[in-house]
Amino acid sequence: MTNLTVYCVGTLKEAYLRDAIAEYTKRLTPFCRVRVTEFKEEKGDARLLAALKSDKGFKIALCVEGVQKSSEELAALVEKGERDGNGSIAFVIGGSDGLCEEVKKECAIRLSFSKMTFPHQLMRVILFEQIYRAYMINSNRTYHK
Repeated sequence: MTNLTVYCVGTLKEAYLRDAIAEYTKRLTPFCRVRVTEFKEEKGDARLLAALKSDKGFKIALCVEGVQKSSEELAALVEKGERDGNGSIAFVIGGSDGLCEEVKKECAIRLSFSKMTFPHQLMRVILFEQIYRAYMINSNRTYHK
């Protein structure tokens, strides 16, 4: 079973967003083991960078300059990440100032969900929904339309 880690800068304080993450985490349990690791915002993202350096999985940074992908392309990227990361894949979400360049360099790919700006708290929910959608696509289930 795949290990899925989501590294996040900042904490999720809003109960309704935490509830949404909990629901998608529950939906993901047939496909992967989910772990969310939060980091305080700090200049240079030193703690996050240290965690990424020790993570041997396939890492994806979410950042505005990244490539945009369809849901089907993200599903293929998740499959590639599972394969190339030996069953371990990680997504990295920055705080309000984004991710420092050193963190981005630790990742295999830079991914953008849109040219628009989203609050990083809401981006977590969007990311979890898209990860769930990717697993549903990859398992040929009917969630994706």
